[in-house]
Amino acid sequence: TIPANVKKVYSLNPIGNIMMYTLAPDKIAGLSSKVAEDDKKFLTQSYNELPVLSGIFGQGNTMNTEEILKVKPDVIINMGNVDHTTVDGAQKIQEQLGIPVAVIRFDLKTMGKSYEMLGELIGDKARAKELGDYCTKVVNEIGEVTAKIPEEKRVRVYYAEGEKGLETDPKGSPHSEVLDLVGGINVADVAVQKGYGRSLVSIEQLLKWNPDRIIVCIDNGTPSEKNPYHYIMNDSTMKNLDAVKNKKIYAIPYHPFSWFDRPASVNRIIGVKWLANLLYPDMFNYDIRKETKEFYQ
Repeated sequence: TIPANVKKVYSLNPIGNIMMYTLAPDKIAGLSSKVAEDDKKFLTQSYNELPVLSGIFGQGNTMNTEEILKVKPDVIINMGNVDHTTVDGAQKIQEQLGIPVAVIRFDLKTMGKSYEMLGELIGDKARAKELGDYCTKVVNEIGEVTAKIPEEKRVRVYYAEGEKGLETDPKGSPHSEVLDLVGGINVADVAVQKGYGRSLVSIEQLLKWNPDRIIVCIDNGTPSEKNPYHYIMNDSTMKNLDAVKNKKIYAIPYHPFSWFDRPASVNRIIGVKWLANLLYPDMFNYDIRKETKEFYQ
């Protein structure tokens, strides 16, 4: 049973934190992970000063139950994949803390519905509808165009993760939804990993796949000397890749939150516009600066 008037919400992962920040930031009780120093200048002071109450649920971190109970959230939310493991975990937390836990599905194509459910849950329906409608509109518009791109005209892309770019997620992974939606061919011929994802690949595999474009995930807080973009651009073996030779390698924007993944968030909505424009500029002739301003507004 959830109170009719929800004043405080705690999210078990960054997906929920970020959605709450866009929907009702004054109702966030605390965070599940620290705010990266480079992100703070883009965010409100009140958000930056929120207490970090526990590690991210589902990544082997223990919950700080005492700290969560101190802030007295009216409801706890867990946004992401919905399966038996998630539901069982939510049930255990609910029993342990005596606070209702709501599990809300989150993926790129149903983000509008996720906002709708969250808005109904916390009593901010009008704002949730505005944000949800925007997400649905962007996803549908881009999906309709990319669905018509013939196979032979699709761009082959490698999603580079990890310090040296030799970790990745293939087509169908929850971590690659943006690339799938915009109609890029994900060259990674590896199995989908559950949870955190990230399959290890060898340089030999990557040379064999030889993608047209490389998009690079830079984790928040990564020091410049461990930036995978610079590593790929300067490594003697990586220079044999067509994408590197042709300078078709791009760092995914990630401040204040990634436009692609890690964490998955509503920022994927500007991410699909950015990547669609990058891969298919003739079909998506966006003024990306204008689109970015509209998104953040």
